Amino acid sequence: MLKKCLFPVAGYGTRFLPATKAMPKEMLPLVNKPLVQYGVEEAIEAGLTEIGFVTGRGKRAIEDHFDTNFELEQQIAGTSKEKYLECIRRVISDASFSYTRQGEMRGLGDAILQGRRLIGDEPFAVVLADDLCLNEELGVLGQMVQLYKQFRCSIVAVEEVPREQIHKFGVIAGNEIKPGLYQVTDMVEKPPAEEAPSNMAIIGRYILTPDIFELIRETPPGKNGEVQITDALLAQAQRGCVLAYAFKGRRFDCGSVDGFIEATNYVYENVYLPEQARIDAAEKK
Repeated sequence: MLKKCLFPVAGYGTRFLPATKAMPKEMLPLVNKPLVQYGVEEAIEAGLTEIGFVTGRGKRAIEDHFDTNFELEQQIAGTSKEKYLECIRRVISDASFSYTRQGEMRGLGDAILQGRRLIGDEPFAVVLADDLCLNEELGVLGQMVQLYKQFRCSIVAVEEVPREQIHKFGVIAGNEIKPGLYQVTDMVEKPPAEEAPSNMAIIGRYILTPDIFELIRETPPGKNGEVQITDALLAQAQRGCVLAYAFKGRRFDCGSVDGFIEATNYVYENVYLPEQARIDAAEKK
């Protein structure tokens, strides 16, 4: 049974300096809600209520966000400002939160391995908060959980990207077993466009079976001394089965300034304003 979700959040967020010099990039707000909260809400919607964070130096604000601020609560109790805390109160009450540290930045594979002490010997999801995924219906993780219940193997979310951008992503090749679902036969981390096996790029949503931990441990570091999760997943695909799922929904690359601004504008028009209209209507009743 899937119930755990891991958030690797130890990165420095250098593309957003100087804003991220003292503030985690995952806490950058999309209008009035930090980026990481969107990912946690997606996990909770999918039934994954045990949330683990792999953090690093300077990430204390994430822990504080998913905790009760008694002074603030007392200060605004009984005022109209209480309504602004409703969504984070729900998150805190619906999930549990645990934390561990990645002492050295050695890639996503190593960050996931450091999360083993939070996960144990269970299947789990991984969310990269940089990738904001929005869907008017079931979220991306919810869609992937449904597939896991059917296939019981590791699953990565993928989407088609232009060839000129493929060098930014892990890329899969695979056999389509039904529309939008592929059995992975190859997986390459950030290949040059001319060497990419397809234009199907891996985005920041994974469901992983616990044997991935030993495969990561066996994976030698690659470029810049980083341990790549794609290398471990390829080994897993060669020994068994890994699926790639072309999800339904819209993704924003909030790890880039352009993508973050695009996401902010979209959230303001399509999420924030409708929600405020709902709240205002409820108050008038």
